[in-house]
Amino acid sequence: MIQRIGWYSVGISAFLLILNLTISWASGSLALMAEVVHNLGDLMAAAAVLAGLKLSEHRRADFPYGLYKVENVVTVGIALLIFMSGYEIARQAVSWAPRQTIVATWMIAGVLVAMFVPLAFSRFELRIARRVNSPSLAADAQEYRMHVFSSGVVLVALLGAWSGIPLDRAAAVIVVGIVFKTGWTLLRDGMRMLLDASLDDDTLAAVRAIIEAEPAVVSIKALRGRSAGRFRFLEAEIGLRITDLERANQIGQSLEQAVRTEVPHVERVSMHLEPAQKPVLRVAVSLSGAEGPVSLHFGTAPYFALADIRPQDGVCLRQDIVSNPYHLEAARRGLDVAKWLVAEEVDVVITGDDVRDKTPGYVLSNAGVKVVVTRAADLTAALDEWLTDRDIIRSAETLPASCAE
Repeated sequence: MIQRIGWYSVGISAFLLILNLTISWASGSLALMAEVVHNLGDLMAAAAVLAGLKLSEHRRADFPYGLYKVENVVTVGIALLIFMSGYEIARQAVSWAPRQTIVATWMIAGVLVAMFVPLAFSRFELRIARRVNSPSLAADAQEYRMHVFSSGVVLVALLGAWSGIPLDRAAAVIVVGIVFKTGWTLLRDGMRMLLDASLDDDTLAAVRAIIEAEPAVVSIKALRGRSAGRFRFLEAEIGLRITDLERANQIGQSLEQAVRTEVPHVERVSMHLEPAQKPVLRVAVSLSGAEGPVSLHFGTAPYFALADIRPQDGVCLRQDIVSNPYHLEAARRGLDVAKWLVAEEVDVVITGDDVRDKTPGYVLSNAGVKVVVTRAADLTAALDEWLTDRDIIRSAETLPASCAE
């Protein structure tokens, strides 16, 4: 499909070149001669786009990342051709001696055709370029759109000559301005991609949101992206709250698939996953009462203690006793409680109910939450038991009142 658009572009450029050359030869218009030079550059650019589209799809062992940037090289090449066309038009406008311009009705009709054919094709080509994210097709479409303005200027010059008003040289100068503006835009965009400029902020924000939606993700240490041709390449360094290698690989594959699904034209996603060393762990303890007895039932526990504990010395920085919003539900209580605790960014769940091989346990485990089964009688004893298992002894003197016995 993409290469077919390239062939269409070559055909239309050739048609416009022949049409404008014929009118220019018959009329002697300087503005039309400038437009012919412009058309010649377009034909060369269209051929370059077609060649770039063909080359960019080839894969070779000595180019492991593909030849996608050929499209960006073509974009820069088009920009340079546009600048050359603009220079030639300006030179002709300054140095050519004034001459009489002959205008006929068929010439006016021909210039109108030269306006509307590029307009229709540019809209069609730009729609395809955006769909496949092709920078060279987008550049080509922008070049065709410029013809609408340059041909309009030529039309004004012919109508002026028809009325006896000499507008030919001024029209040629206006065409030069249009040419240089378009050339600069294409050169700037093409060079940004060749120099590996970052992807736009909206795309990176969308990727970041996808990664952060994964419950096992603790932090995104780095997120980078670049474009090559019509494809995007992404690289992320992610901290996980899990240490199991197999589970980490599953999460990485899931994130990669989610990014490819949500973000178009992604060629490669590199995920660097590693366990995150959190300075503070959030520990949830199921309670049968607000005073602190540990509940032997996970889903129906009326309260949970949420404690933020510094793992290196066992210092409790904050502790809240919160109501279980799902303990009165008739069904799915355990599953809903597990999802709620994951949303609360809990790292450890301490409970008297062994749910490790049940649905709530699977939900917690998949999110990287460790489940600890305790037989401790109350909240303080449960926390002490967990810290002792980690070879940490907490000192009550260092604890806020809400975390002490």
